[in-house]
Amino acid sequence: MHKTDAPAITHEPAPLERGELGEMVEWAWALLRRQYIVILFCSLLAAATGMIYLLITPPKYTAHASLILDGRKGQFFQQQSILADTPTDAAWVESQVNVVKSVNIAERVIKNLHLTELPEFVGSDVDAFSRLLGFVRTSPRPPRSAFELTRQTAEVFERNLEASRVGSSYVLDVGFTSNDADRAAQIANSVAETYIIDQLDAKFEANQRASNWLQDRANGLRDQASVAENAVVAFKQQNGIVAADGKLMSEQRVADLNAQLVLARGQTAEAQARLDRIEAIIRTNSTTTSDATITDALNNPIMTKLRQQYLDLVNREAAWSARYGKNHLAVMNLRNQIYQTRDSILQELKRYAQTYRSDSEIAKQRQDSLEKDLASAVTQSEKTNKARVELNGLESSAQSFRTLHNSFLQRYTASIQQQSFPITEARIISRATRPFKKSTPKNGVIFALACLGGLGLGAGLGFIREVMDRVFRTTGQVEKVLNTPCVAVVPLVGDASRVENTDATSLEGQRSIARDGSVCWMVSEQPWSRFSEAIRSVKLTADLNIANGHKVIGFTSALPHEGKSTVATALAQLAAQVGGKVIVVDGDLRNPSLSRRFAPNATLGIADVLAGDHSLDDIAWSDRLGGMTFLPAFSKSRLLHTSEVLASQATRRLFDELRERYDYTIVDLPPLAPLIDVRATPHLFDGYFLVVEWGQTKYDVVQHAINTAPRVYDGLLGVILNKVNMQHMARYEMHRDKYYKNPYFARYGYTD
Repeated sequence: MHKTDAPAITHEPAPLERGELGEMVEWAWALLRRQYIVILFCSLLAAATGMIYLLITPPKYTAHASLILDGRKGQFFQQQSILADTPTDAAWVESQVNVVKSVNIAERVIKNLHLTELPEFVGSDVDAFSRLLGFVRTSPRPPRSAFELTRQTAEVFERNLEASRVGSSYVLDVGFTSNDADRAAQIANSVAETYIIDQLDAKFEANQRASNWLQDRANGLRDQASVAENAVVAFKQQNGIVAADGKLMSEQRVADLNAQLVLARGQTAEAQARLDRIEAIIRTNSTTTSDATITDALNNPIMTKLRQQYLDLVNREAAWSARYGKNHLAVMNLRNQIYQTRDSILQELKRYAQTYRSDSEIAKQRQDSLEKDLASAVTQSEKTNKARVELNGLESSAQSFRTLHNSFLQRYTASIQQQSFPITEARIISRATRPFKKSTPKNGVIFALACLGGLGLGAGLGFIREVMDRVFRTTGQVEKVLNTPCVAVVPLVGDASRVENTDATSLEGQRSIARDGSVCWMVSEQPWSRFSEAIRSVKLTADLNIANGHKVIGFTSALPHEGKSTVATALAQLAAQVGGKVIVVDGDLRNPSLSRRFAPNATLGIADVLAGDHSLDDIAWSDRLGGMTFLPAFSKSRLLHTSEVLASQATRRLFDELRERYDYTIVDLPPLAPLIDVRATPHLFDGYFLVVEWGQTKYDVVQHAINTAPRVYDGLLGVILNKVNMQHMARYEMHRDKYYKNPYFARYGYTD
C-alpha cells in the first residue's frame, strides 16, 4: 500500500458534508441523540426561568377605546371652511396616531386624573430588588419636585399607552395598560376624549388667528383696489382710449379689414385661376379645343350646342369615310364643317377669356384697396397698443386687488361664523370597558417561548460542542481524514476482572511472560468476544496485504496511552493460537512499558542482542500457555540515541534473523508525535498499523504525526480505532446502529 500525498484534514463533522435530505435528517437525529443532555438541561433551565418570571411579575390589564377619523363634513361647513382640509390618506392617519401618543395629550390626561399621586406611575419607597428579597429600605427616598414627578409619570404613561391604526381603515385603537383593570379603562377613555378636545381647541385657535389676520388684510386690499381703479380711469382719459363691448375701436377695425382682405385675396386668386385655365385651353390650338372645357362652358347653351354639333359631324365623317373613302367629296365637305365648328368653339372660348380677364383685374384692384386701408388701420392700432400695454398693467393690478379683497372678505365672514360652532374629524365609536383577563404576562406564550428558547439554546450549544469535537468518532471519519482504511473497531473493555488471571510464579521457568489479567490477554481467555473478533480483522488485513510468509509488522500511535501495546499483544496471541510462530518485540526503547508488564524481572534486553553480548534465545521470554515469544527492551543504562539504534545495521540483521525464524514479528513502537524513532524504521517492516484512541485523539494531532513521517504513512496497512464505546458510537453512525448492537453477534456465540 503506497500513498503519495498526505491526507487533507477536515475540521467539520463528516455528516455535515452530505448533501441528501435523508442524510441531513439522519445526522440531525444523531446530533439530538448525542447532545440530548445539553438540550434537555437548557430546556429545563429556560422553563424554570420562565416559571420564576411568571411568579414574580405582577399582572397587567389593557383596555381599548376606538376612534374614527371622518374627514367628511356637511355641505355648509365645506363651503364655509377657511382652513384647507387635510387629505384623509394613510400619512394623515399615521400623523394622528402620533398626536394621540404626544406629550401634550399625556400631560393633560395626567393632570385631569391626578396620576402623579399613584404609586404605579411615580413608584414607591421600596425598589423591586428589595421587594423580591423581602427587604425594605430603612431610609426613605428624598422628596421629589413636581416637575420630576410629572416627567416620571409621563415616561411611565408613554410606555403603557398604545395607539395604532386598525388595518387600512380610518379607525384608531387607543389602549392603555395598568395594574388596575378599572384604571386602564378610565385612562383609555380619557385619552380618547382629550384627543378630541385637543383637536377642537386647535381648530378654534386657528380660526381665531385667521379671522384677525383676514380682517386686517381685507381692509388693506380695499384701499389698494380703490387707488388702482382711479389710476385706470385717469390713464384712459389721458390717451383717448375708447372701447366698445370690452374691445378697443382700433382693434375692431383692424379685425374687420383683415377679414375683408382675406376674402378679397381668395376672390382674386379664383379669378386668376379661371383666366389661366381658359388661356391654357386657347394656347393648345384648334386640335384639342373641342375636347377642353371650363365650368361656365358647361352651363352655356351655345357651347353645348356647338359641341353636340361637332360630335355629330365627327361621327358622320368617320362612318362615311369607312363607306365611301376618305377622299370622297361628301366626306371632305363634312371634314370642312368640322373645322368650322371647331373654330366657332374657339371663338366662344376667347370671349370667355375676355370676361375672366376683366373679373381678375377688378378683384386685384379691390385687394390693393383693402391692403392700403389695413396698413393704415394697423398703424393707428400700434399707437393705441403702446398705451394699452401700460393700461393692461393698471387694469390687472386693479382687478387683482379687487378679487383679493372680495375673497378675503368672504373668508373673514365664514371664519366669524365657524368660531361659534367648531367641528372635528374624530369621534369615539367604542368606549373602553373593564378588561376581564390580564394582558401580560401571557402564561402560555411566556412558557412556550421559554421552552423554545431553551431548545434553541440547547441545540446551539450542542451544535457548537459537535463542531468543536474534533476527535475520531467513526470509521468514516478515519477514512475521510486520513485517507486510510479503518481495519478494525476495538471495543472498550472496562472490567478487566473478567479476564482470568494466571500468576507468572506458577509457571515453570524463570523467563515466562507474566499474565496480569489485563485486557491484552482477552484474545486467549475470551476468544468469542467482540474484542477478539476485532483483532481477527487486524490479522486478516495483515495476511492479505503482506505477500511474503514471514511478516514484520509495527504498531504505533500518534500519542502515548492509545492502546497500541495491547492491540499488538492481542494480535500476537491470535497468530500464535492458529499455529504461527510469533514474537513480540518491545521497540519502545525509551519507555518500555510492555517489558515492565510482561517481563518485570528482566535484566537483559534487545540492546544486549544488538551489542552481540547475548543471543536471541538468551534474552527472549515465552508464553507457555499461548506459544508467544517476547523480546524485552530492558537496558542497564538509559539509551539516548534510540533512533540511531533502530536505524543501525545491527538492528537490520536482528530483524532479518527474526523474519527467518518467526512467521509473525510484531513490534510495539513508540508514538509518532513525541519521538522520531518510528521514522527510522521503514526499512525494517512490511507494514504498520496506526492505533487511534476513540473519542480522545484529535484530527490535527494525527495529521501532524503522519505528516512528519511520510514513509511510515506510505507503509500503513490500516488504522485501528481503539477503546471504542460501542453504545455511544452507534449515536455517531446511525446507519450502523444495528451493527453495533450485541444481539447480532450473540447469534454466533460472541459476547462483549
